[in-house]
Amino acid sequence: MLRLISKNKTLLFDRPAIMGILNVTPDSFSDGGRYNQMDKALLHCEQMLADGADFIDIGGCSTRPNNAIATESEEMERVIPILKAIKKTFPETMISIDTFRKNVAEACMDEGADLINDISGGLFDKEMLPFIGQNHIPYVMMHCIGTPETMHQYSLGGDIHQTVYDFFEQQCKVLESYSNQQIILDPGIGFGKSLEANYQLLSDLNRYRYNNLPILIGISRKSLINKVLRTTPDTAENGTTVLNTIALLNGADILRVHDVKNAREAIELVGTFCNFAQNFTQ
Repeated sequence: MLRLISKNKTLLFDRPAIMGILNVTPDSFSDGGRYNQMDKALLHCEQMLADGADFIDIGGCSTRPNNAIATESEEMERVIPILKAIKKTFPETMISIDTFRKNVAEACMDEGADLINDISGGLFDKEMLPFIGQNHIPYVMMHCIGTPETMHQYSLGGDIHQTVYDFFEQQCKVLESYSNQQIILDPGIGFGKSLEANYQLLSDLNRYRYNNLPILIGISRKSLINKVLRTTPDTAENGTTVLNTIALLNGADILRVHDVKNAREAIELVGTFCNFAQNFTQ
């Protein structure tokens, strides 16, 4: 059972959880510019919570391919005002900050954020893991290679499960040296992997599940859908739901999504199916 403790909150999940994406950037690959105004961001947050989001993941620095990376100050200027507004408007909401910068993470934790979602798994900022470890902050560790500018130029194949597992083992041991860590693993689907590798990572999550830690899957509207179905990010919701269903059947603990309602329905249906299937085989 997934358990998350942050500040004065303890959340226990008897089913997979949903992380709703709130991009407050002008240039994200799927929804750039839609929610970077305060009123629109709060309305979208309210809708995701009503639809069943367990976390809101605020991102202020797009890492889409061939995109200029926002500066640290730009990222803070985008993220901190909406973080404060959500904490005031929806005080019980658990908020994740999507950043690879330690200074941004620290500023956001000071403003009431609950967990850090780092696409680099501690690679892009060497101060990130010590900061997380020393303060025992809940942390999503994503597998990544390269730099913010080069990570999309790779196309990893081969024994992708072992590659991802080795990365998690290496980075987790750094955090574990500080004891009492809360780590969530993200294989980084869509980040520097071949199409085949992306689908392989969905097929057997336990092959890279280091130390029995929970796994987050983030495939919403990504190219592994669009390359197969010839869709665009705006028309990839059905494909997203199909692959989220596959991920759930293979043991995903958290889904990171743009469309919370579809994810919630997938979780409910997969849970019902698994319960009935188990009863039938007993």
